Amino acid sequence: MRELFPRKQIMGLVCSLTLTAAALTVYFFDLSFAVGSTILLITAFLQAIIQLSVFMHVGEGGDKKAVYTGLYYGFFVALVTVFGTLLALVWGYY
Repeated sequence: MRELFPRKQIMGLVCSLTLTAAALTVYFFDLSFAVGSTILLITAFLQAIIQLSVFMHVGEGGDKKAVYTGLYYGFFVALVTVFGTLLALVWGYY
């Protein structure tokens, strides 16, 4: 019966809820921009890792090279999008 209990998924859910609560503290405690954006970036990155590994089972398949190539490409696109937005909207480069 023990192997039927979704222990890994429950722990992933608890970690996801904890990271979401940590991200909400940025709003409720009115932190400075630098501290708030740092907390949000760290919690978003950790949340993505938990979602991919626990709920989407990345890395458990047979063709790991294709999976990890897609992940690296996705992280690259996400970083370009985030830092491009910061460059254009926050840092004032047009």
